[in-house]
Amino acid sequence: MDTLVFYIAVAVLFGISLAKSREKTKKALMKGLKALENIMPQFITVLFIISIMLSALDSKTISRLIGSGSGALGVAVASVLGAITLIPGFVAFPLAGELLRNGAGVMPIAAFVSSLMMVGIITLPMEIAYFGKRTAILRNAFALIFSVAAAAFVTWAVSL
Repeated sequence: MDTLVFYIAVAVLFGISLAKSREKTKKALMKGLKALENIMPQFITVLFIISIMLSALDSKTISRLIGSGSGALGVAVASVLGAITLIPGFVAFPLAGELLRNGAGVMPIAAFVSSLMMVGIITLPMEIAYFGKRTAILRNAFALIFSVAAAAFVTWAVSL
């Protein structure tokens, strides 16, 4: 139902925009289509990765590795996976949602997403080149610690 409301709102606003200025509306629409064209390869890659992951890992395996009962080991596994994975946020959040629906626990998924966003093992050489070895390693170490703390907070907040 929400989707239908959004589609109707977009159609109405698009109509208003067309009535005000056909040229600006056409220009905006072309920019939007260009942005969609640029993001589509990444989006298709995301769908492909999620599909392969979910077909390779059944719900029991996901629950065992990073489920609610996996404890500290599950959080550690998820944090390390997030730290070494280089995917954008618009990929990480749908992936996290699918993993949650398939048996993953809240704390490991929160650790995965937060370490994914804050820790950069893949980008560490570039950070070292710009900031120096000590600063880059300290930043990543503190980011990893903070991502686990953020995961604990998220788990606490969800349990309220």
